[in-house]
This record gives sequence, structure tokens and C-alpha cells, in this order.
Amino acid sequence: MRRLALLLAAPLFLAACSAASAPTAAAPRPGGVGGATAQGIDSAQVGTAAVGAPAPKEGIPNPVAFNADRNLILTANISMRAKDPWATSEKAQLIVASLGGDVLSLSESGSSENKTATLTVRVPSRSFGEALRQFRSLDGEVVTSNVTGQDVTDQFVDLQARLAAKQTEEQRYLALLARANTIDEILKVDASITNVRTQVEQLTGQINSLKSRTDFSTLVLSVTPIPAIATPVEEPGKAWDPANTFARALATLGSMLRVFADFAIWIMVFGAIPLIILGVGLAATRTRRPAAPTAPTA
Repeated sequence: MRRLALLLAAPLFLAACSAASAPTAAAPRPGGVGGATAQGIDSAQVGTAAVGAPAPKEGIPNPVAFNADRNLILTANISMRAKDPWATSEKAQLIVASLGGDVLSLSESGSSENKTATLTVRVPSRSFGEALRQFRSLDGEVVTSNVTGQDVTDQFVDLQARLAAKQTEEQRYLALLARANTIDEILKVDASITNVRTQVEQLTGQINSLKSRTDFSTLVLSVTPIPAIATPVEEPGKAWDPANTFARALATLGSMLRVFADFAIWIMVFGAIPLIILGVGLAATRTRRPAAPTAPTA
């Protein structure tokens, strides 16, 4: 009987062990402050979706890699040179519109080959990487490009905590107002409620403003014309003129003759000095030479 009981219990024991060793489903993680991540998405996918860049399998590198669990204010500044800055600006506006963004400011100046354009736009933060990639692929040459991110997670958490505290304080004043019996008590509690309500609205406005700046990223695009290479252009009326060439040749010959004449005059003036010195030396030598003795007569 004991052996029979062991044989019957063995399959149940094996089934229990296999069930215990089976992997359990991972519990969904809550998202970061100001925006929860979707359930069932791993951290690598969250990091890519945060900047709106295509997946690496599509062959397009991710231009920025910011933490999706943080509240960031992203700003990009791009300086380009293009043949037609105004046309490049229009293409950039179409890119922004396709990504669900809008134009904050636009400045276009100049004419002909001196056109310039400055464009300030904002796009959803999830599309920030894609907007940056498409801006860099516009017709033209990227001179400078930089991206900055300001982390305001701590500030966001602090504002939310202060807002929750003020809302709790407002509920307490409302409970006191319901139990107030005299007009004086009602007025005092109502004044406190008004003060707390003002602070609640101020904190709510700050949170909304901060959330708007983190939900949308700013891009500033400056486009200047490509400097044209100057080519020598023959001025009209400058055709070959033999008479003019002959006149310039005579003028050059006259200048050369004047130079030679000046040189000859200098030689004549300063060349006489060595001759004078040489003549004086020869004269002095002859005066110092002794007279030859005379032969005796027979």
C-alpha cells in the first residue's frame, strides 16, 4: 500500500515542481513623473520613443538619447548655409507641420543672393529626434548644430507636492466652513479659502507651463546663403588696343632711359673722385723719386 501511494503521488509532485519553475509574468512598471510609460514596453523601446527617432533596425541612427523617465526641456540650435535660404525655411515649416508642431517665429530678410531666414519652431518631444534628423537632411550645409536638455524633474515633483498640500489645506478649510456658525467665523474661513485657492491656481499654472515646455521641444534654425565664388569678369571696353600698348611701351622705355641717364650722371660725379685721388697719388710718387746720378766726364 505504501508503494502504491508513492506511485500515485509522484506525478502530482512532478506537476507541482514544473508549475513552480515556470516564469511569472512581469508586473508593469509605473512611468516617470509627469508621464507614465506604456505597459509591456521595455526600457530600450521607451528610450527610443521618447525622442521620436526611428528604431535602429530602420538604419537611421538616433541623434539624441535622453532618459525617458526624466522631465527634460529640449532645445536645438542648427545653423545652415543653403543656395535659397527662404526655400529651405519653407521646407522646414512643412516638416514641423507634418510632425504636429507649430511655428513660434519666422524672420526672412534680404533679396537675390543675400537672403537669410531664421525659424523658431516647437514639436512634440516624442518627435524631437525625427525633427532634428530631417532638419539636418535639408538641402544645404550644416555649419553648427547643438542640442541641450534641462532636467526639471525635481522642480516638477516639488510643484506637485506643494499643490497636493495646498489642495488638502483647501479641503480642511471647506470642512471648517461647513461647521462655521457665526458670520465672523464664516468670513475668516472664507478669506483663508480664497488665499489657498489663489496659491493652488498659481501652482497649477506653473505645473502646466512646465509640462508644456517638456511636452514640446524647441528648435531654432538659421539659414544663410552659400557665398558665391568670385570670377574675374572682363570689363566692357577693355579690348586689345595696339596704340595703347605702343604708348605704354614708349612710356616704359622713357622711364628706363631716365634711369640709365640718372645712373650715368651718378657715375660721372662720383667716378671722378677715385681718378682725382689716383692722380694725386701718382704726382706725389714722382716728386719723391731721387734724381739719377750723372756719369763722370773723360
